[in-house]
Amino acid sequence: MSTGINLIKELREKTGVGFLDCKIALKENNNNIEASIDYLRKKGLAKASKKSSREANEGAVSVYNNKNKTVLLKVNSETDFAAKNDVFLNFVDEIGNIAIKIDSNIDKDKFLDQTYENKKISDRFTEIISKIGENILLGDLIILEHKGANIAYYVHNAYRSNSGKIISLVHYSSKKLDSYIEKFSKSVCMHIAATKPEAIDINDLDPTFIEREKNVQRESIISSGKPDKILEKILEGKMNKFYSEVTLLNQSYIINPDQTVREAINQLSKDYSYRLISYKLILVN
Repeated sequence: MSTGINLIKELREKTGVGFLDCKIALKENNNNIEASIDYLRKKGLAKASKKSSREANEGAVSVYNNKNKTVLLKVNSETDFAAKNDVFLNFVDEIGNIAIKIDSNIDKDKFLDQTYENKKISDRFTEIISKIGENILLGDLIILEHKGANIAYYVHNAYRSNSGKIISLVHYSSKKLDSYIEKFSKSVCMHIAATKPEAIDINDLDPTFIEREKNVQRESIISSGKPDKILEKILEGKMNKFYSEVTLLNQSYIINPDQTVREAINQLSKDYSYRLISYKLILVN
């Protein structure tokens, strides 16, 4: 007996279970919808679909890399307890190892639609929901091409060497690599995890973000009763302080607060031609 696409669609709508599992359920139950629902419930899959509507604000972030690219992945769970579970972390590793092999331009929705070992990745999420008993979501997927440059990263509040609560990463170039450069790059990653900058430099900030801050600061100065003739001067000072807090290169370097991150990098320019290309920060909550 063939299983019609409309029956599969109807069963998916009623249970939230993946295409392949619905097809199998219908085949096993002679295309009977109600019997197929019971079949899926017995396997725990229909139950999992109900859990998939619950909020998932905990979880883990993980990093995977090879010589050409690095993947940053966030998978959310409902509780911190589940995020530390080996079943959950093994699943995150499974997803990360798939992501490292695929097209770098894919977004997370298209990624979930990919087929792996004859099953959609979204269906694998449904299976893990059933096994763990919590809602599990793909929170973020970042794929970074190295393009001949180098990568360093730092995992904060680690569950495993490549998984934890926060991962920060720097993409950098250097005319030579040694333990000093690797240590420095790792320290910049630690700095990023601690300070959570909005952008590398002032020019990289969203203009609307800057304008909103200017308006807040301007209103604050006006309400304090300062004379109009010095308003712009005070505003300039407040904005410079703001930039030093939210842009990476202008922040005080946590390893040596007497210099900025820019100044620390400039010290390496002569011997290493060190250049910070970009950074990434991915975190739970």
